[in-house]
Amino acid sequence: MEILKHAEKRTYGAIVIGSGIAGGWAAKEFCDKGIKTLVLERGRKVTHNEDYPTTLMSPWEFEHRGRLTNEEIAANPIVSKCYAFKEDAKHFMVKDAEHPYVQDKPFDWIRGYQVGGKSLLWARQTQRWSQFDFDGPARDGFATPWPINYKDIDPWYAYVENFAGISGNKDGLDSLPDGDFLPPYELTCVEKHFQKEVKRMYQDRHVIVARCAHLSEPREIHYQQGRGRCMSRNLCQRGCPYGGYFSSNASTLPWAAKTGNMTLRPDSIVESVIYDEKKGKAIGVRVIDAHTNEMVEYYAKVIFVTAAALNTNAILLNSKSDRFPEGLGNDSGVLGKYVAFHNYRASLSAEFEGYLDTKSEGSRPTSGYIPRFRNLYKQETNFLRGYAAGMSAGRGTHSDREAVGESLKNSLLNPKLNNNWYAGSHMMGETIPKETNKITLDPTKKDAHGLPLMHMDVSYDDNDDKMVKDFIEQFTEMYTKAGFTNIRTRDSKQAPGLDIHEMGGVRMGADPKTSMLNKWNQMHAVKNVFVTDGACMTSTSTQNPSLTYMALTARAVDYAVKEMKKGNL
Repeated sequence: MEILKHAEKRTYGAIVIGSGIAGGWAAKEFCDKGIKTLVLERGRKVTHNEDYPTTLMSPWEFEHRGRLTNEEIAANPIVSKCYAFKEDAKHFMVKDAEHPYVQDKPFDWIRGYQVGGKSLLWARQTQRWSQFDFDGPARDGFATPWPINYKDIDPWYAYVENFAGISGNKDGLDSLPDGDFLPPYELTCVEKHFQKEVKRMYQDRHVIVARCAHLSEPREIHYQQGRGRCMSRNLCQRGCPYGGYFSSNASTLPWAAKTGNMTLRPDSIVESVIYDEKKGKAIGVRVIDAHTNEMVEYYAKVIFVTAAALNTNAILLNSKSDRFPEGLGNDSGVLGKYVAFHNYRASLSAEFEGYLDTKSEGSRPTSGYIPRFRNLYKQETNFLRGYAAGMSAGRGTHSDREAVGESLKNSLLNPKLNNNWYAGSHMMGETIPKETNKITLDPTKKDAHGLPLMHMDVSYDDNDDKMVKDFIEQFTEMYTKAGFTNIRTRDSKQAPGLDIHEMGGVRMGADPKTSMLNKWNQMHAVKNVFVTDGACMTSTSTQNPSLTYMALTARAVDYAVKEMKKGNL
């Protein structure tokens, strides 16, 4: 431990733990407001453009043509299930053996430990929540009610959409509010056919183009960030050299750095938050150097814990004191409990025999989207909440690659259209937070840095199974009525975690007896500690959550700085 007389050199206005989606926004907002801010990242340094080694590589430049070796798959049975863990992006993902955890129940934990975190790897889908989503827990009585509503977050959605750059269409749906959008990407002709048929057959169901964090048409604010138009390369997991999609690396962290108020410290694993019994507040954090295991303390007036949902839970559970023997701020006893996620188990594929004079050409960074329509206005099924779905359709070409010589050359130069258009959908279901879905810390097993291993005790339930069944039934009906054929459905039975949307454990709520955070993402019991990543979520809704994390973070920093200036923190 460093000698306390040097503490002033390690003291800041704010400390932000984590540099991903939420942490990047916290850094930007604090630095913009003139607060000297320390950003702690447990992973290595990754600088925009400087550290994207594969971003401009051609397929033939990869030793294994982009694929994993059998040895890599065998060594990484968990992370190799992830769509992004391929030869071009595996360096941005945590290998199974590097950071072990205990699976009390099967859980596929996908992580990205580097500056920027998983913001380099996310699917970039950015749908707002609606009031229906915030109303869910209060309406059906499962999970504690949200302490905020749509009107509280609406202006902050607009604030982050403008800066991040969100492409989308004004659809006028109360189930999925419109935002501050850049021009939308286009649906294919078969997707438009499905859109038209669904609108004709169902009053309550809609097919739209999914909103996404891509610069379809950059504004001045994006050029100021040094970002350019999305080129629709669809190689986003490599890191985008143009800044065409939003990431901490391309956007918020460089912006924060330009203010001169940010100190970024990678390779810094936060062991715990330090609580001062006499002052009745947190005074700093203990950090382990990832290379030397040396322990150092840093101090600040306010601390934002944005280490990604499960790591945030682990840090707070490990932050024990006489005042908080079960973890920082855990008077309610709910810390680490009510963990939830998204149900991605079900999918459907189909063919369409029309539009045979057309094909799909090129690429785009998004797809079609069907907002939630089940149990929206009233409870109408045998399961709670609902699901949204992706939808895409395309038609490509094929060549005979078994030929040799001139025949092979002619086949490659003159590809043939596939017989029919293909189409497909996948579900994104809301899971219900339950006390039995929890993470805990092992009392004896430690990792390489001396930190307790996490136990994952998270699983699906009967509600999730019923939702999968309903998705398969409803979408089979929709595709059939719209004229699709060869419809095939699948329940992957995949473990929780592979959706990469872990939420909860440090949930928001109005009642300190049943929640950890108030309406400002501020700890009920420790007023200068805030949590704005997935851990803060009271429920999960069906939408991709990152846009909501961004909005909650910007809102919470605004409140925290005002409270700091009043002397309340």
